[in-house]
Amino acid sequence: MSTFTKITATEAKIFLRSPFMAIAGVLLPSILLLAVGAIPGMTKPSDAAGGYRFIDAWVPSLVVISLAMLALQSIPAAVAAYREQGVLRRLATTPVHPANLLVAQLVIHVVVALAGIALVLGLANAVYDVPLPKHPLMFVVTLLLGVVSTFALGLITASVAGTAKSANGLAMVTFVPIMFFGGVYLPRPLLPSVLQRIGDYVPPGPQPLQDTWVGTGVQPLQLAALAAFAVLGTALAARLFRWE
Repeated sequence: MSTFTKITATEAKIFLRSPFMAIAGVLLPSILLLAVGAIPGMTKPSDAAGGYRFIDAWVPSLVVISLAMLALQSIPAAVAAYREQGVLRRLATTPVHPANLLVAQLVIHVVVALAGIALVLGLANAVYDVPLPKHPLMFVVTLLLGVVSTFALGLITASVAGTAKSANGLAMVTFVPIMFFGGVYLPRPLLPSVLQRIGDYVPPGPQPLQDTWVGTGVQPLQLAALAAFAVLGTALAARLFRWE
């Protein structure tokens, strides 16, 4: 077993000892799906939702919830806690590079996020007959860009936060806007058009996700914006990162 595999297994055990974030990441989007689906009118076509049902238009926002919680709340707090406790500083003095710990954290959180997304997609299809993505390959590409770009923003916070408490505060700078533009607080079809257009280009890409879902085709500029967030965010996080 490689060093990275051992670290990942150990971090996974630690992550599951306080399972709130793991449970929330997997189950919360599905719980919200069932709650919203029970609201009268959410499962009927609406002109405000472009002729689609609100439940169909809101599923991409559930993807936003899963990614935002894990990328912008959980991982920054976890990395900042290690910095606060001196774990990163001690690792830096061993042959095991601290980067192994960071990548292990990313792997664990991404797996949990993808599990939550898969569950909500399957449940939406089974319970509310929400169709699966009409362009599955493009949906996967868009989702991967959304995952990387969102976690890149989370790593920026993780790079500079000195304590878990400060990480939670700093994360709100990106968490709240992403949740807002992602249609979590108010369905995107009900947002003013200018805010909808802004939301088209911010991670994790609720509009391109929806476009691949309903088959209208993704705008290349939207994918380019997600890729830019992913590359620039990762580069900035690497530049700003400090081990202690």
